[in-house]
Amino acid sequence: MKPSLRQLQYLVAISETGTMSEAAKRTHVSQPSLSIQIKDMEDQLGATLVERGRKGALLTPLGVEIVSRARMILRQVEELKVVSREAGGTLAGRVRLGVLPTVGPYLLPQATRKLHKDYPELRLTVREERTFELEEHLSDGRFDVIISTPEDHPGTKSHPIVRENIYICIAPDDNLAKERGPIELKDLGGREFLTLGSGHKFASVVKNLAAIAGASTSGSYEGTSLDAIRQMAAMGGGIAVLPSLYAISEAKRDPLLIVRPINHPLAQRNISIMWRETSPMEAKFNTMGHVFEEIAKDIMR
Repeated sequence: MKPSLRQLQYLVAISETGTMSEAAKRTHVSQPSLSIQIKDMEDQLGATLVERGRKGALLTPLGVEIVSRARMILRQVEELKVVSREAGGTLAGRVRLGVLPTVGPYLLPQATRKLHKDYPELRLTVREERTFELEEHLSDGRFDVIISTPEDHPGTKSHPIVRENIYICIAPDDNLAKERGPIELKDLGGREFLTLGSGHKFASVVKNLAAIAGASTSGSYEGTSLDAIRQMAAMGGGIAVLPSLYAISEAKRDPLLIVRPINHPLAQRNISIMWRETSPMEAKFNTMGHVFEEIAKDIMR
């Protein structure tokens, strides 16, 4: 006998949760049943895959290697199901989407409503992750498709969604709030920019703009969300630097903030939907991309 697909799913769940009990919950089986299946797989392979202890379940080096291969196998099986299901050209079934946290909450609510209306058989699961996590999890098959900045994901296919401008958000009593139009980078010299923590790619965009402007990024505060740095700006804690999907959909409605676009060619970023070059669902992802693109244009208006 060979390990079954279900056994491979159990092993992957253990690697992602770190415990037998959580893996059992995720895969909707009892813990004893999961343990028996893992032991059966180890017997078939003649090797230990999971180190069991009081603090959880750790994969052995061979277990880590098996999980890596299991993800590829499970991904290919899922893609095979999709190809069969979508032979008629309908966008249907489960699609696992990863998205940047600086994009997802401001684009997806409207986009997913339209997708589910137009394609009722589509089952979209969404998870927000940072750029390097999106890259890793698209590659290993945990995501079918991602929404991110295309230059950070070489070797993928993509459909452009939106070219975002970068905005500043300031308190109404700030000198920069006297005008409402675009602002030049040179006018931001000597000021302090508020941005996300260094684990977010958008933070590097803000630091680059600060360097060009002769400004600085806050050494005492790094936001955990765009909402957090917007609120700091409203309290006079600095200049919030925000992408346009957020600035237009959220910050402009805040009476405690003045929002102005930065007039500079580097004060922009591209957002695309991307998938693996080997994915058989390119036509479907392009269809999704058109929907995301349409919604983004509506927001920008």
